[in-house]
Amino acid sequence: MFKEYCESKIPLIEAELSTLLKTDHNIAPKLYDAMQYSLLAGGKRLRPILLMAAAEAVSGEDGKPYIKPACALEMIHTYSLIHDDLPAMDDDDYRRGNLTNHKVFGEGIAILAGDALLTNAFEVVLRQENVPAERLLKVVKEFSEAAGYNGMVGGQVIDLLSENKKVDIETLRLMHQAKTGALFRAAIRSGAILAGANKEEMIALTEYAENFGLAFQITDDILDVIGEAAKIGKPVGSDIKNNKSTYVTLYSLEKAKEMANDAVASALDALKIFGREAEFLRHVVRYLITRDH
Repeated sequence: MFKEYCESKIPLIEAELSTLLKTDHNIAPKLYDAMQYSLLAGGKRLRPILLMAAAEAVSGEDGKPYIKPACALEMIHTYSLIHDDLPAMDDDDYRRGNLTNHKVFGEGIAILAGDALLTNAFEVVLRQENVPAERLLKVVKEFSEAAGYNGMVGGQVIDLLSENKKVDIETLRLMHQAKTGALFRAAIRSGAILAGANKEEMIALTEYAENFGLAFQITDDILDVIGEAAKIGKPVGSDIKNNKSTYVTLYSLEKAKEMANDAVASALDALKIFGREAEFLRHVVRYLITRDH
């Protein structure tokens, strides 16, 4: 089901992403090209898929009507990747199998392309039709909190300040909750909000999202050690190169695998109140501990 579901959604996401950036009155063609370069570079499109799947878990109906907020979240994610790859951050040359944005367009344009994707994402959310304005405002709040100083940006700062240091597990967990987990949390909670989730559903999906983010990050740390660059789309061993603490370095490879399995089990337990309408959410969290990219 996992593969089939993704194959049904990814073409819709790709088609929508290709139309989101308006070319009329475009005052900086090179900026537009840089934004499109990273936005359309492929990838799992997991965050927009999760947003639509969470909406389906709540409503029992196809999440396709929420494609614009879903793709807006992918714009925010893409911005974060462009900035993460910069020499001042992770200093990576490849992303998704292609040269990183700054390697093609230069550091200045890459920074501005990320800025523009983040800013325009909120305008894209507000293009959503047939949803009460109150719900859209809640989604904007979810996105901004996930991307802001208590979300991705704050997590990135902890990451930068932790280089060449051995941090404790609580610092590592806080960093990843913000840097990686916050956007997954926003995806799942926003899908639930758009579909009109009740309080019990929101609590359950929030718990699922937090454990999903934890499992995702732990397996990311594992893949940085045992993965293949051709499948991951970037060099392996970058955490070691940058002297970063990870779940693998703080514990061990086997312990990290055990922790990932525990997080997956907790995520599945959170979905007990849902029926078959949440089946994809169950499949996708199980996929995390078997993925190779």
